Amino acid sequence: MKTAYQKRIADDILRQKLEAMGAVLIEGAKACGKTTTAAQQAASILHMDDPRYVAQNLQLADTDPTLLLAGDTPRLIDEWQVAPKLWDAVRYTIDQRGEDGQFMLTGSAVPADTSMVRHTGTGRFAWMTMRPMTLWESGESTGNVSLNELFAGQKPVAGLCDMSLTDLAAVTCRGGWPRAVVRSGAHAMTQAREYFEAIVRFDIARADGVARNEHTARRLLRSYARHQGSQASIATIRADMAAADDYSVSDTTIENYLNALRRLFVIEDMPAWNPNLRSKTAVRTADTRYFTDPSMAAAALGIGPNDLIADLQTFGLLFEALAVRDLRVYAEAMGGSVFHYRDKTGLECDAVVHLRDGHYGLVEIKLGGDSLIAEGVKTLTTLAAKIDTGKMREPSFLAVLTGVGNYAYRRADGICIMPLATLRP
Repeated sequence: MKTAYQKRIADDILRQKLEAMGAVLIEGAKACGKTTTAAQQAASILHMDDPRYVAQNLQLADTDPTLLLAGDTPRLIDEWQVAPKLWDAVRYTIDQRGEDGQFMLTGSAVPADTSMVRHTGTGRFAWMTMRPMTLWESGESTGNVSLNELFAGQKPVAGLCDMSLTDLAAVTCRGGWPRAVVRSGAHAMTQAREYFEAIVRFDIARADGVARNEHTARRLLRSYARHQGSQASIATIRADMAAADDYSVSDTTIENYLNALRRLFVIEDMPAWNPNLRSKTAVRTADTRYFTDPSMAAAALGIGPNDLIADLQTFGLLFEALAVRDLRVYAEAMGGSVFHYRDKTGLECDAVVHLRDGHYGLVEIKLGGDSLIAEGVKTLTTLAAKIDTGKMREPSFLAVLTGVGNYAYRRADGICIMPLATLRP
């Protein structure tokens, strides 16, 4: 089923990078839309893995790569990693032409053999990470609340949300895969489940050419799903993997598997935020564990929307991954990043959206309900009071991001309560 192109937040990011650099390397999870997005801005396209010409393309990459690079610009080189030597050829061509916006490189999530690359591409290449679609991109967020406007100091916050708990469970398990968001029911869930199968059966072994065990990969991903949103250590994950029987695997093996999953953009851990505090409270620096898309956690656990509704604790964990996915995409569009805060006292803030200019917002993520929202408000006010505003800015906003709820609004104390399905960049 061929559908019309759905506009992506990455469109503008890609355009800006092409205007500033000779080439853009677009990375990200398989099937998140890298090639389709790049094709919208391409004046010519070369598919390196086209079965009709792949042998010829590989031969030319070795003998005369300039023939492959000839074409109207920006020229999209899809599946460039099939012939890693193209990297240096692109770099050289950019130097010879002396112009920006010449090439876009995309490929599968399986990384290129960098041993065949001689030059880093510094000064010629820009890097861009694409993620699965947000609720705003899939048309499931009303977009009444703009993250950009919150940073700009917008005071009125008002929005309506008609996403039910059932709807939220469905989009969490379905994920933001472009081919899935245009489908409904069981067909919409198939993309994530088959993607998971491809990871454990084939891709994890192709990430760096190291043979890996499918059974171990399944166990690890299940354990990772149970511990996402936490700073679980390798030892904790290993113990969880062995809990059901006498299965044993070393810490080194687990770390090697996790590195492969990072290279495939299946998991994307969140770094710690280290602010200036009024007290000498020690800040925990371990990364927080997340999947790139919550559907991967659902697939790893073998659960669907009805299972989430029956287990709200698990639903809350997966909703947090959904919210983090969207916040990351929105923040990147503003030149920002998302961090996590936790200190030795146990005070924890789910997400800190931090921009390059030093502005930041504190966000608690809660599935919904008055008691959970009150808990989030308490965390935000406690953390905000700890920040030494003599050494850094005050937070631009404090917000509780919810899964369910009919309204987005600003409380009398200034804290915003916002359903995720009302948010946009």
